[in-house]
Amino acid sequence: MDPTIKTGISKGHRKEVAEQLTRVLSDSFAVYLKTHGYHWNVRGPEFFALHNLLEQQYREQWEALDEIAERIRSLGEAAPQGYGAFANLTSIKDGDPDKDAPAMLDELMRDHETLLSTARQALKTAEDDGDDVTADLMTQRLAAHEKAAWMLRATLGGR
Repeated sequence: MDPTIKTGISKGHRKEVAEQLTRVLSDSFAVYLKTHGYHWNVRGPEFFALHNLLEQQYREQWEALDEIAERIRSLGEAAPQGYGAFANLTSIKDGDPDKDAPAMLDELMRDHETLLSTARQALKTAEDDGDDVTADLMTQRLAAHEKAAWMLRATLGGR
């Protein structure tokens, strides 16, 4: 164990969990940026409602970014910073401001589903490594992204 950090979780396990959280942070940052960009660029007959929905979602995501990064730091690892670092770690593609509103929402819904998969892997790693704090954080993030995906799906007319 690292003598400077005494959390009851070994240095190797902290590093393993932090690596998973780094992926979650990167995907989260990409979804945040896309959601915010689509908030700016959405148009159509439901503009006001969609503009507000996307604002609600990006604000929630913004708060979560800090929580995830601070958890990485609490585990003794550096959080990634800079667009290049995030771009190399995320599986989320940039948005296209020329898409129509339904295409934007569908893409965001699928991005949340991708992020759910990333967060579930981090949850599993945290549980396997005895990191209850990270497991709790990932459970909270799973709930938030499931809700965001559901709201987008429902707005598109699905269940």
